Amino acid sequence: MLVFARASGDTVCRGLGQIPDGLSISERPASVEDRAVPGHWEGDLICGSKNSYIATLVERHSRYVMLAKVTDSKSSTVIAALIKQAQKLPSELYKSLTWDRGREIKDHKQFTLATDIKVYLCDPHSPWQRGSNENTNRLLRQYFPKSTDLSVHSQQKLSSVSRQLNERPRKTLDYETPAQRFNQCVASID
Repeated sequence: MLVFARASGDTVCRGLGQIPDGLSISERPASVEDRAVPGHWEGDLICGSKNSYIATLVERHSRYVMLAKVTDSKSSTVIAALIKQAQKLPSELYKSLTWDRGREIKDHKQFTLATDIKVYLCDPHSPWQRGSNENTNRLLRQYFPKSTDLSVHSQQKLSSVSRQLNERPRKTLDYETPAQRFNQCVASID
């Protein structure tokens, strides 16, 4: 919900979208845009009933998916889960993260301090700026329908679902799977 207030004759917008010291998506390196360079991720939370959530991460070059179980949408909880996921990957394969302006990312500076990965924020009301993630979230709804309790799923179940998505051939990848494309990236840094 947005709240508008008058301050010195100007209309000020407060509420959602207010992320302290956020880097705008317009500041993201141009090399991220064409998906040629691996290691740039998009993230989001999908929401279920009973205030249940899953953190979703998609690598832009390969469309590789990682899912993280989170117990709530508090920024500290989400940031801790994102740090844990980032530490599973070689630093060459995690260079940036693009997120929307949800309150769950307000502690983004802790993520950057812990991982040395910059977080870029989409423009307000612009989910298409994380198109790979939005598409993946739609695919995930086949496994996790809206209005269902997501807290009943273990991290093992989330990993199984991400593995299934990562092994699904994609037209956008010339019918390679995200896993094949991602493994090529891993092999290239050895």
